[in-house]
Amino acid sequence: MANLLLIESSPRAASVSSAVAAEYVAKWQQKHPDGKVVRRNVAVNPMPHITEAWIAAAYTPAEARTPEQQQLLALSDTLIDELEAADTIVIAAPMHNFGISAHLKTWIDQIVRPGRTFAFAAEGFKGLLDENKRVIVVMSRGGAYTGSSPYNFLDQQAPYLRTVLGFIGLKAIEWVYAENQSRGPEAAEQGFQAGVASVLALA
Repeated sequence: MANLLLIESSPRAASVSSAVAAEYVAKWQQKHPDGKVVRRNVAVNPMPHITEAWIAAAYTPAEARTPEQQQLLALSDTLIDELEAADTIVIAAPMHNFGISAHLKTWIDQIVRPGRTFAFAAEGFKGLLDENKRVIVVMSRGGAYTGSSPYNFLDQQAPYLRTVLGFIGLKAIEWVYAENQSRGPEAAEQGFQAGVASVLALA
C-alpha cells in the first residue's frame, strides 16, 4: 500500500502553500485509492522545542536510555516512523523572513536524530533515510526569488531545506513555487495558479 506524508507549516487558515499541496494530495489519492495519507499540521499542532535533556537522550545509546529519556524521544520516534513509512513526502512551506517558518523548524529539529536519520561514518555524516523517497516541497513566497530575480540571493528557504533534507538522506526533492503572494491580487493569483500547474504536473 502506498503511503503519503503531508507536512503543513503555515499559521494561516487560508494558507497558499497548503492549498497548492492539497491539489497534489487529491490527485495522489485518485491514483492510490487504497493509499494512506498521514497529515501533520505543525502550525496548528506545534512541535515542542528540543531541550538539553532531549539532546542528552538523543545521544544516549538506545539500550542505555532511562524511561524518562525514552519518553522525551517518543514524539520524535513517531515523527521519524512516519517519514520511514512514507513513499512520498509533501512539505508545504511558506517563506517567513526569507527562510522557513519556526513551526517547520521545530519539526525538523525533532526528526534530525543521530542513529535514526543520520549517522557518523568514517567519510563523514551519512543520511539514513531512503534517498529514493519522493519529496515534494511546495513553497509560497510574498515576492519572487527564483530564476533571474534580483532577490534570488535572499532565498534562505530552498537552500536550507535542500541541505537539511539531504543530510538525513532525502535527496529526490522536487520544488514547487507559488510566488508573488504579496504583489496584489492579480500577481498572487498568477503565482498560485503557477504553483498548482507545477504540482499537478508532478502528480
